[in-house]
Amino acid sequence: MGWGKTGKPGGRRPVRPKNEWNRAAALCAGQLPLVWLAWWFTMEAGGDDYGYGGGAYLGILCVPLVLPLLGLAHATLQITPAGALAARRPGILRGPRWVWHLAGSVLIGAGWSVLVRVLSGWPVGDTLPWFAGAGVLPVLVLDRLRGRSWRGGTVWLGSAGASLVLLAVCGVTADALVDDYEPPRLSAARVAGDWHGTHGSLLRLNPGGEARLTRLPVQAGDAEEGDLSLCDGSGTWTFERDDELMDTDRDGVLLRIDGACGGQTYWTIGGTEQDPELFVRFGDPDGGDLRILTRD
Repeated sequence: MGWGKTGKPGGRRPVRPKNEWNRAAALCAGQLPLVWLAWWFTMEAGGDDYGYGGGAYLGILCVPLVLPLLGLAHATLQITPAGALAARRPGILRGPRWVWHLAGSVLIGAGWSVLVRVLSGWPVGDTLPWFAGAGVLPVLVLDRLRGRSWRGGTVWLGSAGASLVLLAVCGVTADALVDDYEPPRLSAARVAGDWHGTHGSLLRLNPGGEARLTRLPVQAGDAEEGDLSLCDGSGTWTFERDDELMDTDRDGVLLRIDGACGGQTYWTIGGTEQDPELFVRFGDPDGGDLRILTRD
């Protein structure tokens, strides 16, 4: 993809586009566990895991087989096009190539943020730092490798090794800095009221122990099948402390629904003191369908 920093025969040797793309893919794949850990530390650390457990570490263990494919996609959609733009900039735009490569990567990342905003509604301000930041490390390291005779396989092995070392160091540091999540300790009086969920779900807990529900998800049929239905009707509820039930270690609401719509469901208390939540997981204990109710 052109000459090195000098752009002259005496400078760094030119790198073939295929080799640079391969190196970029290796670097992108190698940094993904670190990006995942950074996302977890920024967005999820110290928060409610809703009983799933594992946090970022479980996700890291589940994705090694797809890292090469994700690295190839990242290199193809952001790093390599940005490098092509930097190599073909007008002569009037002087300065180190890596600066223009990085600028192009940020510009493309901004474009992807806008596309995500259009397709999913996520705010650009939330996604732009991640799309732009994910291109910084590959661009900087790629500049250091440009002109070197390292083979593609060597870059992949080096990237994987460096990623594991950095991941271990950053993971231990993050674990030491993050406080464990503590669910709010509410009273029955604070639990009483209206709780809203997606698709118009409403659970009204009256102070006297009566419950009214509208389009509330409940387990339908065999519990092992994990089928859910939306229930309208009435029932009763009781506030349960964590030492009153054998199958939970957190406070919650035990809801008993009248009629054949459903049996009983334990809604666990989550969220924070200022913004409490009720949640339940249906189906597989290790995964399942998570449903959350919040205050208006």
